[in-house]
Amino acid sequence: MLKCYDCLEESKDSEAVGVCIVCGKGLCLEHIQQVEFPMKGGGYPLPHKTLKKGLPRMMCKECISSILGDGFCV
Repeated sequence: MLKCYDCLEESKDSEAVGVCIVCGKGLCLEHIQQVEFPMKGGGYPLPHKTLKKGLPRMMCKECISSILGDGFCV
């Protein structure tokens, strides 16, 4: 089974429930976070509109802070 990368660095042994879409690390429930990115829809080149429901993605804390900035709250 896939193990949580962050737990292994902390000398713990946990099963991974998913992977970060950016770096590919296996992550357990404690370390994985869901982020919703806004989605755009519409024809080319216009009109564009933001869809009502975002696209959920699973990421690790390091990738969230590096992509979205340190002030981002999940």
